[in-house]
Amino acid sequence: MKKLVIALVFFLIGIYSPKAFCQSYDIVIYGGTSAGVSAAIQASRMNKSVVLIEPSNRLGGLTTGGLGQTDIGNKQAIGGIAREFYQQIKRYYEQPENWIWQNRDEYVDGGQTRTKEGEDAMWTFEPSAALKVYHQMLENEKVDIVYGERLLRNEAGIRKSGGKIQSITMESGKTFEGKMFMDATYEGDLMALAGVSYTVGRESNATYKESLNGVQANYYSVSLKNKPSSNAKNHNFVPGVDPYIEKGNPSSGLLPYITEGGPGIDGTGDDKVQAYCFRMCLTDHPENRIPFQKPEGYQEINYELLFRNYEAGETQLPWINSSMPNRKTDTNNRLGFSTDFIGQNYDYPEASYEEREKIIEAHRNYQQGLMWSLANHPRIPEQIRKVYSQYGTCKDEFERGDGWQNQLYIREARRMVSGFVMTQRHCEGIEVVEDAVGLAAYGMDSHHIQRYVDHNGFVQNEGNVEAHVDGPFPISYKSIVPKKEEATNLLVPVCLSASHIAFGSIRMEPVFMVLGQSAAIAASLSIDNGANVQDLSYESLKSVLIENKQRLK
Repeated sequence: MKKLVIALVFFLIGIYSPKAFCQSYDIVIYGGTSAGVSAAIQASRMNKSVVLIEPSNRLGGLTTGGLGQTDIGNKQAIGGIAREFYQQIKRYYEQPENWIWQNRDEYVDGGQTRTKEGEDAMWTFEPSAALKVYHQMLENEKVDIVYGERLLRNEAGIRKSGGKIQSITMESGKTFEGKMFMDATYEGDLMALAGVSYTVGRESNATYKESLNGVQANYYSVSLKNKPSSNAKNHNFVPGVDPYIEKGNPSSGLLPYITEGGPGIDGTGDDKVQAYCFRMCLTDHPENRIPFQKPEGYQEINYELLFRNYEAGETQLPWINSSMPNRKTDTNNRLGFSTDFIGQNYDYPEASYEEREKIIEAHRNYQQGLMWSLANHPRIPEQIRKVYSQYGTCKDEFERGDGWQNQLYIREARRMVSGFVMTQRHCEGIEVVEDAVGLAAYGMDSHHIQRYVDHNGFVQNEGNVEAHVDGPFPISYKSIVPKKEEATNLLVPVCLSASHIAFGSIRMEPVFMVLGQSAAIAASLSIDNGANVQDLSYESLKSVLIENKQRLK
């Protein structure tokens, strides 16, 4: 009997020990963002065993989280699996049964990326449509998908030997061994845990000989090609908005979300992060609309700057409300006080999971209060209220039941610092890389980063940059692999090695898909050749990239 009890104890220990949940793969991808999904599909197509680990219960990141207005800059820069996705979106909407809330011929897309007649792809879509298409694409592949597993962010969460990652462990104790690893998260948690160099915030202009990095408080700045680019004047307050709790009385204190002190010296670096928001999916269809609700704990003072902005002369709607199919929208930030929760995300990149959840909930609460105020508050002009009161969140989107998504728009968090850094000079074509793994084509873009009191005693936002690029530019393979001495079997296609302003051009969802696919090709070839990712022959990589329809020039 005693032997039986001992045997049973050892059996139970074996079942519940972390090692009992250990699984081995060729490629382990952490993060089911658009980059992670694209990478998993490509790894499967190259006959590699692959697991895609998503900390939440929904794949696709921002692509399925509300960002249905594809930011590209130049559609011809998008190839491979990314283009397949947008082609599948078009096929989805060619099916009559997918038009529920409006007729197909009633839909007119808007925003920055319109689908022209005769195109092979479609660039605007509902979050639910993107999710369905991703699942359809994955159905044809051999990919193990693991949901609800978060990386254990301490020394027990990773096992390395000689610069090579052996395994990673989740908070649940589940362990995944691999030959190659990929961090496809927006936050870069695996990269950071692996001991890879990274940065958070803005570099000074002097760091990489740039002109659009660092503090951008002047209304105009000049790029390296001497082209004016609008900065602080965009998405700002009308002149004369008072920042103090009691108007004209500095001793009464600043209104919420205004930073003490000035913005800093133009061009100097800091550790602050451009603003986040939820890319809301809204509708004006009465049968599918959930009216904006006043959130619990609503405090009018949090929106005092919004009210004063209108009272000072603002007349426009503070949103970019791009039409999506089925009478829905992709709604983004616009003007001085809008959906961006400026200055309230600085801690997010390095925060614990619990702290991040609080930051996310604070963003949601702020945005819910904003939308309720715009639709209902008597200090909002009537013509503005009339527009907002027609809209609400969608009953048929997202899992929460209130029409709000869980995916916050993490525009920027950690950025790797590898042996090669993409900079403004690459975006502008002054320097051109020769080891391209994809193209970026969007303008150099940053949302505001802080809110402050200017020398006239009025409130201003700081950090916005909207600078043109002449055309698509190549992204270096070296920018998605760490320094060799730090990790030899890790690829980082999202939190890649780029300056703040270069990342502002690269950080678009279709580009992340492209880089995820290219990273998976590089990982597969490294396995086949028994090579470190840093030692992989670019010529052999390039030929396979082209075979898989990536566009490199």
